[in-house]
Amino acid sequence: MAQQNTGASQLAQLTRPGQSNSTGDARALYLKLFSGEMFKGFQHNAIARDLVMKRTLKNGKSLQFIYTGHTKAEFHTPGNSIMGNSDSAPPVAEKTITCDDLLISSAFVYELDETLAHYELRGEISKKIGYALAQKYDRLIFRSIAKGARLASPITKSGFVEPGGTQIRLTRSGVTNATAAYDSQCLIAGFYDAAAALDEKGVSTDGRVAVLNPRQYYELIQAVGSSGLVNRDVQGTALQGGEGIIEIAGIKIYKSMNIPFFGAYGTKYGSAGAANPGVTSPGNVGSFVGESTEDARSNQTGINNNYGNVSDFANSCGLVFQKEAAGVVEAIGPQVQVTSGDVSVVYQGDVILGRLAMGADFLNPAACVEFLAGADAGSTGNAAFGDNYPTNA
Repeated sequence: MAQQNTGASQLAQLTRPGQSNSTGDARALYLKLFSGEMFKGFQHNAIARDLVMKRTLKNGKSLQFIYTGHTKAEFHTPGNSIMGNSDSAPPVAEKTITCDDLLISSAFVYELDETLAHYELRGEISKKIGYALAQKYDRLIFRSIAKGARLASPITKSGFVEPGGTQIRLTRSGVTNATAAYDSQCLIAGFYDAAAALDEKGVSTDGRVAVLNPRQYYELIQAVGSSGLVNRDVQGTALQGGEGIIEIAGIKIYKSMNIPFFGAYGTKYGSAGAANPGVTSPGNVGSFVGESTEDARSNQTGINNNYGNVSDFANSCGLVFQKEAAGVVEAIGPQVQVTSGDVSVVYQGDVILGRLAMGADFLNPAACVEFLAGADAGSTGNAAFGDNYPTNA
């Protein structure tokens, strides 16, 4: 039986490439590498995080956001004391966003598999973990914005009711079913209608954005030549460079496969109808393209906010919003944890864990616009989530 010299002098000669300055945790630098790969995966795929109001949550389970309603100016009567407006304006209300349970994505890496692999296994797995967290993060925020577009303002003081959300049905003569979601003329008209609605409701022009699915986005690009959509002074060669359309009506456009789209995420294939835009599948789409929107109401395990159910998005097909539309609270930002020491020895491998603790909800309904299409949407649009708004909103 071979003997192993484990004396202190022998150990001191070992080079541990994962150790910082030859001291401490032998895998400390590896963890930083994995964290970096996970963060790159998360940041590359999470677009909603920087488009809404983000706050860090400490020493509590929820965070209150304050609404302040409008006030009025009035003439002063000489000699009268000034003790605030006579109508007690402005009215104030609050919105509470609660942190959901810990969101995780993990994988076990067997050490022998890693040794035999001809590629850098842990880095690839870490990136996929980042992708998974980013996907869930964006989906919850986008669902919250769609929810806000259907609701009234929490400011309900008589004479001071604030504007609520906006739903815009995409349609034009000869295009009445869900195919309107991919009709460039309908989309362009929808953008200008959304911009007008936001202006009328007093929403700031700063931070206005839209999120469409990829096919809608590219449909707009194809329509550029005939619609006068591009301002060449602003966008220059963006179209030729493959960067697409920068903005319409002052609204910057993003594309994502994480928006609710006719009861699915990002796309929906099949025959055209009241709740299907009628796109033929390109084939070989696998298990993760066009996933159905899951039940994410507050009665589901781990969820403390109401993100709606699949039926709530039957005709939803795009979002336009301003930064104040939604808020997200983070108790734990994106992090990576990796097992080490005795655990690694016992199992001859490591668990790579990505984690995140957050919660999201709408804030200012007036800053939320939802695009709808299809006969089932009707003239009034999709119903609000739940039966107990604003308590269960």
